[in-house]
Amino acid sequence: MKHLTAFLKLLWLLTLVFASGAAHADDKKWTHVTIATEGEFRPWNFTKADGTLDGYEIDLIKYLCAHMKVECTTVVQSFDGMIPALNAGKFDAIISGMSATPKREEVIAFSDSYGTTGQTFATLKSGDVAQLPLKGEVFSLASNEAGAVDAVKKLAPMLQGKTIGVQGSSIAAAFLDKYLKGIAIIQEYKTTEQHDLDLKAGRVDLIMASTAYLSTAAAKPGNEDMVLTGPRFQGGLLGRGSSVGLRKGDTELKTMFNDAIASAKADGTIKALSDKWFGFDVTPR
Repeated sequence: MKHLTAFLKLLWLLTLVFASGAAHADDKKWTHVTIATEGEFRPWNFTKADGTLDGYEIDLIKYLCAHMKVECTTVVQSFDGMIPALNAGKFDAIISGMSATPKREEVIAFSDSYGTTGQTFATLKSGDVAQLPLKGEVFSLASNEAGAVDAVKKLAPMLQGKTIGVQGSSIAAAFLDKYLKGIAIIQEYKTTEQHDLDLKAGRVDLIMASTAYLSTAAAKPGNEDMVLTGPRFQGGLLGRGSSVGLRKGDTELKTMFNDAIASAKADGTIKALSDKWFGFDVTPR
C-alpha cells in the first residue's frame, strides 16, 4: 500500500510539472523570434549576390516584427526540411511561400494568409505545349473541384507522356501527384531554380509553381523563351495561401502574427509590397 501511495504521489507531481511546462510554453512572452525562409523562391524570398536576403517576404518580415515589437533573426533552411526543423525547435516560424494546406495542418499550425497567387504552368515558347487550353482561367479546388477536374481532363491529351518539373514537398507537387499522376511524368527538384534550368535545357517539357514565381522567372534576363500557359488552380489541397508556419503549442505567437498580418492588410502594406514585387495584388480576400 505504501508503494502504491508513493507511486500516486509521484504521478501527481509529474502531472503538475507537465501542466506547468505546457502553461509556460503557452504563456511565453516573445521578445525574439527566429524565422526560417528558403532564400531561393523569387520574388517571395531570394538570396542576393552579397549573401543578404530580399523579396516580398523579407520586406514583410520587417513590418511584422516591428508591429509585434520583437527582435527577429531570419535564417535560411531548405524547403523540404522546414516543418521537421520547426517542430524540432531549430527556429520559431516559417515564412517561405508555404501555403496552409490540410495535410500540413496535421503537424503544424498556420497564421492567417499574407498572400495568394495560385499555381500554374510554364514552358518554352518554342515547345509544343505553349498553347495549353484555358490559359489564364482560374479554377478553385475548394469551391468547385469538379470544374477544376474537368479543366485537368482538357489538359490531359496534350500532357500525356510529357515531363513536368516541380519542387519537391511543394503544393504544386501534391497537385501533380493527385491530378496528373499516370498522365505526365513528374520530375521533382530540390529548388525551383533547378527546374527552371532544366526547362531551358529541354530536359523537362513544363514546370509548375506559383503564378507569381513563374511570372518573375519568365521576366529574368535569359528566360525570354519562357512563357506561362494553361489555367491557374487554387484552394483545396493547394491551401488557403502563403501563411506563417508555427508550432501548434505557440498560440500566443500565432495571435501576434495574425494581428500583424491584419494590420498589414488594413493599412495597405501587403498591397504596396505586392505591387513592388509581383506587379499585381496578392492580398488574400
